[in-house]
Amino acid sequence: MPSRRTILRWLSLGAIVALTAVPMTAASAHSSSSGEHAAVQRIFVIMLENHSKSTVIGDVNAPFITSLANDYAEATNYYGVTHPSQPNYVAAITGQLDLDQMNDTFTNHFALPNLVDQLEAKGKTWGAYMDTMPTAGYTGFTAPGSVALYTNKHNPFVLMDDISSNPDRLANIKPYTDLASDLNSSNAPDFVWISPNQCNDMHGGVYVAVEGHPETPCPYGSTVDDANDAALKQKADAFVESAVDTIRSSKAWTGNSAIFIMTDEADFDGSATDTDLWADVRGCCDSPGYGSAPGLPEGYVLIDNGSHPWSGPFGGGLIPAIVVTTHGPRGLKDDTPYNHYSLLRTIEQVWGLGYLGYAADSENVSSMTTLLQH
Repeated sequence: MPSRRTILRWLSLGAIVALTAVPMTAASAHSSSSGEHAAVQRIFVIMLENHSKSTVIGDVNAPFITSLANDYAEATNYYGVTHPSQPNYVAAITGQLDLDQMNDTFTNHFALPNLVDQLEAKGKTWGAYMDTMPTAGYTGFTAPGSVALYTNKHNPFVLMDDISSNPDRLANIKPYTDLASDLNSSNAPDFVWISPNQCNDMHGGVYVAVEGHPETPCPYGSTVDDANDAALKQKADAFVESAVDTIRSSKAWTGNSAIFIMTDEADFDGSATDTDLWADVRGCCDSPGYGSAPGLPEGYVLIDNGSHPWSGPFGGGLIPAIVVTTHGPRGLKDDTPYNHYSLLRTIEQVWGLGYLGYAADSENVSSMTTLLQH
């Protein structure tokens, strides 16, 4: 049988001060605040790749990420929506899955209402910062050249038809190197998305050295915590530390601002659900369930199996999810079930944007405002 990492490669192609107080529980946070309307000035999202909660939080190779989870707020029951990568990025800004495009194909594009539409309609500004993207508004599939340090499958904004066809909107999708100056300018965006490159986000798969990028090469890890996997976590930890420091030291870190840090999906190293082929397909909150399998867990959406070999739940697995705030809770562990639809719902709720897709399903998709309360 191929290794879990080999399977992952197949699919990928096509939060600092230590507190001494007892950690706050989700229940105690709710008792002090309704959690319904947290005043938030700016929201930052840092999306990492392909690693489970159990392989990141507490791992010796990710000390900074672990310190954020311990010192700030951690959603301990947060899942990817599905597998593979690209659908999770799309779900996070549209609240939807396109069941015909549940893959990582570079040429995919989506005519879906999205978070940018909502932000602009409300007068909110936004910026997406892509590590190793060569120029603002770049619409190529990979960079540099065919070496996929940057890849459009990790940039959900350029995949949206009403963004990729609009030069003014494309201008808000910038190289990551523009972040620091933008955050210290007089017009820092209200919403910021950050996608590290594939050596800095724990994805891997770059086998050549790229000039000017000491993080290269970064081969895939074949097993959890082999030398390659350990190196990927070390590089991601260093990137997150630098990004968080850049944000928190900037003029934009004001009000009750928040940084959400998570991976897109688990790394196929969790508990098997129905078959050893898909090691972690657990989920919640309107993740898809294929076929006619009886007894799908509550919170799955049953869809037609068609030609898909899977029968049963198809969530994205349990992943790390951390919220770093200026004035929010410290030491909070929230075990409410969440996924990327919850992330979208939270952004929509705190800014009164309305709700897209499954983010509107208040019965199954909870917002994460408990992790923002102050």
